[in-house]
Amino acid sequence: MLIYTPKITSRIQYSFELIFNSILNIDYDLSEDIVFFQNFSGPKLNYSKIQLENEFFINAYGLLSERGISDQEIIFDKWNELPIFFKIKDSILPFDIFSASFYLVSRYEEYLPHIKDKYERFDAKESLAFKNNFLHRPLINLWVEELKNIFKMKFPSLEFPHNKFSYQSTIDVDNAYYFLEKGFVRTVASFIKSAFNLDKVAIEERKNTLLGKLSDPYDTFEDHMSINEKYNVDVVYFFLLANYGTNDKNCSVNSRKFQLLIKHLADHAKIGIHPSYASNKSFDILTLEKNRLENILKKEVTLSRQHFLKLEIPKTYRNLLELSITDDYTMGYASHLGFRASICTPFYFYDIEVESSTNLKVHPFSVMDATLKYYLNLHPNEALANIQKIIDEIKNVNGHFISVWHNETWSDYKEWSGWSYLYEQMLEYINK
Repeated sequence: MLIYTPKITSRIQYSFELIFNSILNIDYDLSEDIVFFQNFSGPKLNYSKIQLENEFFINAYGLLSERGISDQEIIFDKWNELPIFFKIKDSILPFDIFSASFYLVSRYEEYLPHIKDKYERFDAKESLAFKNNFLHRPLINLWVEELKNIFKMKFPSLEFPHNKFSYQSTIDVDNAYYFLEKGFVRTVASFIKSAFNLDKVAIEERKNTLLGKLSDPYDTFEDHMSINEKYNVDVVYFFLLANYGTNDKNCSVNSRKFQLLIKHLADHAKIGIHPSYASNKSFDILTLEKNRLENILKKEVTLSRQHFLKLEIPKTYRNLLELSITDDYTMGYASHLGFRASICTPFYFYDIEVESSTNLKVHPFSVMDATLKYYLNLHPNEALANIQKIIDEIKNVNGHFISVWHNETWSDYKEWSGWSYLYEQMLEYINK
């Protein structure tokens, strides 16, 4: 398809690449040559302020010709039962799908002043998606499905490759072991705390686990490896390799058992860094943690997900790019299920402040175990029903589903009692 626009800006290049390449997966060319466009006989789209003849015309709202960040007037309406904004007139669509998609996927609203939660994260309740009740839907993909249907009617010769639903499992290892590999000081302190609280059960469990009489409850790795092999699941493990801190209570990074675990899992799955909460305040700490994982694996690490989903746009992504991270999996909310960027297709981060697309691929997730349990306070059966609704939304557009799990979810231990079967039930539903 040939697309005419009076001036090809970096935002226009990015937005058309997102929709035509990443989602529709069709070839296209952008041109500023109006004569060439008028003489072209194949499928073509005019994206400008003025319709030329009777061509496929989408009136440009103007956002993609702007530079920088400013308050945008967001007024919602409905189109084919879907929420839309950036309405336009005299156009084949009632809204500028390219500007609206750019606004959502670039996380434009996160550059604007906003309220943060207690962990200094962008609060889901501040988002357009939450306020307008489409957080649970991959809105951009749904818009593009409608656009594709219009294209098919207008251009019968245009062929669209059939996209397939896909799934990737991601597992965060914040704490590989509950009792083991905590170091002498922390272990003694835990015994003292249990004794002070008269918790005889905890004392016995810790003692017997340290003596090798009991398995550590969080050592569930063979269980999920077996399940993932059974269902042929593509998996990424993200390891926290931080110094001990208030929000970074992982195993000792010097533990040989812990390091051998990482190497063992690397034989069966992809491995990424789980940058600590503390690393958000220090690039040096981020660099140290990435180097630790690379020294264990003896190879470069290019995948990441922020601990606590601590994502500050654009700062976090710039730091990752500086360290040659190519793929990040932080795009989602801790407090709610759904689509933070309103899309279920991986996309490249666009830095609005410097008006440039980057080489950092963002992989948005839509389901996390901790969200279901700690934020939504759901029973496992209720959690499964909520997961299924998200999967159905993604299957409906043949998108990419990413879930976030933690190794303790399989433990059936303490607060995770009754949750160990949920993951496989989810995989069974995916494969129905």
